[in-house]
Amino acid sequence: MDGEELTEQETALYDRQIRVWGANAQRRLTKSHVLVSGIKGTVAEFCKNIVLAGVGSVTLMDDRLVNEEALNANFLIPPDENAYRGNTVAEICCDSLKDFNPMVRVSVEKGDLSTLGLEFFEKFDVVVIGYGSRATKKSVNEKCRNLVKRVAFYTVDCRDSCGEIFVDLQNYKYTKKKLEETVECELNFPSFQEAISVPWKPFPRRTAKLYFAMRVIEVFEESEGRKHGECSLLDLARVLEIKKQLCEANSVSESLIPDSLLERLITGTTEFPPACAIVGGILAQEVIKAVSCKGDPLKNFFYFDGEDGKGVMEDISNSFTSS
Repeated sequence: MDGEELTEQETALYDRQIRVWGANAQRRLTKSHVLVSGIKGTVAEFCKNIVLAGVGSVTLMDDRLVNEEALNANFLIPPDENAYRGNTVAEICCDSLKDFNPMVRVSVEKGDLSTLGLEFFEKFDVVVIGYGSRATKKSVNEKCRNLVKRVAFYTVDCRDSCGEIFVDLQNYKYTKKKLEETVECELNFPSFQEAISVPWKPFPRRTAKLYFAMRVIEVFEESEGRKHGECSLLDLARVLEIKKQLCEANSVSESLIPDSLLERLITGTTEFPPACAIVGGILAQEVIKAVSCKGDPLKNFFYFDGEDGKGVMEDISNSFTSS
């Protein structure tokens, strides 16, 4: 990813951001290759931001045919039905993203992400899964970890006005400014499987309720064979039953996860555009930091709730139980 120097055209186009994070960081960005799967509102915002920032290439995966549901919060899809009829979400988003920055190579890959082998993921420096199943996130994260090179792995999920980002940078080395000095730092990240398997009882009381609520929804969708977002108020009783089972298994009170929050997550199946802009922007910022190796990364979950307007970072790892 370190590659050759920036061209004159790249230097001129990215002049403003080079002044912010430097030529070396921009060079790493322009040589980076990003895979993005699942393109709804939040991921559309993310893609727009990294294309404008000048990554080398973006590969899109989303074989859903464009329909009215796909239009929700996704500004990359034109509202004219004649413009998208018969095309997949990835194909239409690809055309739109090319207009934002012709110097970034944007392409489409068809197929099921979870069935692809290690050799496919070797081509990328960053993998982002949007709105994926728990099984897919586990599987792809494990494949990225089994590669010789380090691949930055992210998941993002938005329901109603709530958003979650997960980050796995494995063993990550970076630099940051401390007073007048530049210091080298190192962080170790748990895998997705490890991060969602930490027992709940030792968690600090201030831990975001959304962490636990998202785990309940994931288990519900997996156990019921549902795709992401395939739920409604009719499913609330089953969701609350799963909440009870998980709380009992983790020896915590059911009050840890408010019923009202779970109800919001299963009924608010459409995304709230302002939340998409915030969560997608945070995700893009984190990917840019990880690729450029500059600045403290998010470790390892981020949550946003539009109801109170707060965003919080949670470091979820086995350190809670290692004392």
